[in-house]
Amino acid sequence: MISSLELCQIIESSFLPARCQCSVDAKGLMSIQLYTSLTGHADFMATGIEVSTLNTSRSIASLITGLKEDLRLRSLGNGSARGLERRTTM
Repeated sequence: MISSLELCQIIESSFLPARCQCSVDAKGLMSIQLYTSLTGHADFMATGIEVSTLNTSRSIASLITGLKEDLRLRSLGNGSARGLERRTTM
């Protein structure tokens, strides 16, 4: 199984050049915050992602693709992705 630190690094680097912050709590749930503006506030947040389900490159890629699609759709629908949150449990 991939370490939480390495998993977060993979996810954070997938959103470059935007700033992305990933963390995993003691229960094994991941939170991802994406900062696409200069406000210093998270423009997009996904929480409650079970790290135990991210055990293959396909599952990690699927998560990243889903998050990017959610971000794209919400920014199109609202003109901006500010203040949006996605809660994910896999």
